[in-house]
Amino acid sequence: MEHAFSVILVAIAAFVLPLAAGRLRLPAVVLEILFGILVGPDALGFIHESEVLAYLAELGFLLLMFLSGFEIDFGQLERQGVGVALTGVGVFVVTLGLAYYAAELLGYGPFVTLILATTSVGLVVPTLRNSRRSTTPLGQAILISALIADFLTLIGATLYALFTEHGIGWKLLNFPVLFVSIALLLLILKRLAWWYPEKFERLFDAHDPEEMGIRMCLAFMFVFVGLSYMLQIEPILGAFFAGTVFALVFRHRGDLEQKLKGFSYGFFIPIFFIYVGVRFDLDALRHTGVLIGALMLIGVAVGIKVVASSVLLLRRFAVREVLAAGVLLSARLSLVIAVAELGARLGIVDRTLESQVILLAIVTATLSPTLFGAILPVGKPAATPAPGVSTGRGL
Repeated sequence: MEHAFSVILVAIAAFVLPLAAGRLRLPAVVLEILFGILVGPDALGFIHESEVLAYLAELGFLLLMFLSGFEIDFGQLERQGVGVALTGVGVFVVTLGLAYYAAELLGYGPFVTLILATTSVGLVVPTLRNSRRSTTPLGQAILISALIADFLTLIGATLYALFTEHGIGWKLLNFPVLFVSIALLLLILKRLAWWYPEKFERLFDAHDPEEMGIRMCLAFMFVFVGLSYMLQIEPILGAFFAGTVFALVFRHRGDLEQKLKGFSYGFFIPIFFIYVGVRFDLDALRHTGVLIGALMLIGVAVGIKVVASSVLLLRRFAVREVLAAGVLLSARLSLVIAVAELGARLGIVDRTLESQVILLAIVTATLSPTLFGAILPVGKPAATPAPGVSTGRGL
């Protein structure tokens, strides 16, 4: 009976919370996590961890990772040219160096380096759109930096997990095996799409009654997840690469992307974030030392991104623009929670640190877009245009 009530409450919350988030002007994810904390065992106690919710949350987690790869716009990455990509890599390399130093300074292991290096493309894109900067040189530089950070952080976290679980040995070859499998499937798909274009067009037909596009996406995801299990690699990497391969082969996805987002973000992914809140260790944060540690983690996480964004000065952006870029790139949400969840599964991240990371996500996801708008108000022209940066349409 208790499990049935939990499922009903979570289902209602998944529908209602985005409506409330719009009125409160908060990211829906933040409200979903806060709701999970409120109804979880450490607060009101309406919902407890259960196998049913854990299964639904795991499916939401995999869909979140699939969409993280699915939403990469490879066409835009190609249009921007080498210069912007190198700038994004530069920002990430500096971020990684600073994050490693900060993790050591705070007494954490090297895995926390990857947690501090994450950002949130899911917050960067709408913030740039709302500020009318998606197509500006600054907007493009921020977006590419965020995409590179997300991609490389997830790869790094998965490699770290593989090394932690199996050490140095033949099982490390499982990772290149996964890459070779992906490359082969990519070549096969390209050939099939070239030979039978009319059949592949059905995948993107908005009125297909069998929804073959959705079926193929889910089949992709579960094939790669299953292959990851076989190779003893974290399944989230398989889900991420499934989305990445699909995005690389099919650049113009029509209504399929919106359908898939509606299916995923409409129900399963919110359950994952609510369940993250349910598992939140609220009691740990009631200790002064733990709370101070969380505030220090937040301060360091923001500072790292602001300092690393100084690389953008090399492209002749103004100091105000660089500061705004650092503040926006400091926003963490889905990926930082995913990496922390991975660390918790491996026993690298304890429940206290995981709760501090979730608090980091809540605070930065709420404040970073607001501070970005305060530093660069809507309509304010760029102080100095960066040469050589494309102003083509962004995401």
